[in-house]
Amino acid sequence: MTSNSTSNKDARPTTTADPHAKNETVIARALAEFACALQPSALTDELRRKATHHITDAIGLAFASHHFPFAAPALRGFEAAGSRGDATVIGSSQTLAPRDAALANGFLIHGLDFDDTHPLSIVHPTVACLPAALAIGEAVDAEWDELLAAYVAGMETAIRIGAAVKGGFHHAGFHATGIVSHFSSTIVAGKLMGLDAAQLVAAQGIAASTAAGVQVFLEEGAWTKRMHPGWGALAGITAAHLAQNGFAGPSRPYEGRFGLFDSHLQQHAGEVDAASIGAGLGEHWAMLGTAIKPYPVCHFIHGCAEAALLLQPGLSNAAGIDEVICMLPAPTMPIVAEPAASKMVPQSDYEAKFSAQFVVATCLLRGRFGLAELEAGGLADPQILQLASKVRCIVDPDTEFPKYFSGRVTVRLIDGSERTEHVPVNLGSGVRALDENAIAAKFRGTAGLRLSQDRVDALLEVLLAPGRRKVRSLARLLRGA
Repeated sequence: MTSNSTSNKDARPTTTADPHAKNETVIARALAEFACALQPSALTDELRRKATHHITDAIGLAFASHHFPFAAPALRGFEAAGSRGDATVIGSSQTLAPRDAALANGFLIHGLDFDDTHPLSIVHPTVACLPAALAIGEAVDAEWDELLAAYVAGMETAIRIGAAVKGGFHHAGFHATGIVSHFSSTIVAGKLMGLDAAQLVAAQGIAASTAAGVQVFLEEGAWTKRMHPGWGALAGITAAHLAQNGFAGPSRPYEGRFGLFDSHLQQHAGEVDAASIGAGLGEHWAMLGTAIKPYPVCHFIHGCAEAALLLQPGLSNAAGIDEVICMLPAPTMPIVAEPAASKMVPQSDYEAKFSAQFVVATCLLRGRFGLAELEAGGLADPQILQLASKVRCIVDPDTEFPKYFSGRVTVRLIDGSERTEHVPVNLGSGVRALDENAIAAKFRGTAGLRLSQDRVDALLEVLLAPGRRKVRSLARLLRGA
């Protein structure tokens, strides 16, 4: 399809000091024109299937979050700070104004850090798009097909911005999903609200002034990361409404002087591949590379977790283990392996999700890693903690990262023998993507924490084959009793 009114070559964004340079197409303009032009009829069967699977997965996670102690205080706070309205909060009987519901749903979808990830961009794209899509789709009574088109446009936005900065947000101390969600949610909300390209450009400019999300939560397992993408949805919806009502925003929010790249990346700003954001829009679909998680831990650990699970059947006695070597991609070490002393004894479920030492030790001892392994009993298990203290994390020089979340684990036994497993392509990515049966099984395990089996089955039937439905009717099926 043709994604906008210019050719692909002309549509590639370029950075320049002169915003009025001849033939310049700025990033915000390229994304706005692409989003405005994208029609539901242009979505291929592959895109529809991919979108359906990821939306289903995210909704299951939102239900599951209600099972955990972080959900209720957050929802009380969102309700107290926000406004009553008719928008659905997944798994809850409370309804809020659309942007407050989007904040709540973003928190619930991302709460377990079990949601999808795009390996190259290192962002969780569905939670950066779906909360705004559901809230505004319900508010305007959109067709489900219209939601899908807006969702796909948002996915491309989130993933392409994340990929272009090459991990730069993380290097500078920002949570990448917390940043890109402001822009992807703006695109999603604006498209569903019928904004034209000029308004969508202005809305992205407005969103640049709200985009934030610092990674300081890593120090103590704080809850703020859970809130980041929902806050981006709230901000994106706000930006779309402001632009629709004539609010002027900067036209070059990404590449302009003191724009997103300069302000948020600082010394890494020169590494941005700005041209890649608009390259092939509407022809090459970056979202197809998004991976659904089989394990409820940081995606950076997935290769090592799987390697440990492959090693587990041959370990008759954990007491016989002398040392475990966990090999990870160099850029991921500060997030999931350092400082080693604190990673070995996580104090909360969230700290555990970001500890390669704890996750690998648990996989070696229990032969599984699910939500149950993050309960208090798992975190305090003396055998797991003892083995975690023997896990040493080093850089893997042969990783497939960032294309895949590769991992290698070597177990050295007291008798001098050792065994190694290497996972170059993590389960859920690329040719190892989860199929519909695996996605349905995961949904039964997540939504099933909150819902009866009959209701889980009924929701799966609707979500996996929504047909020609209104967003409003489907959203109301997601409410709590």
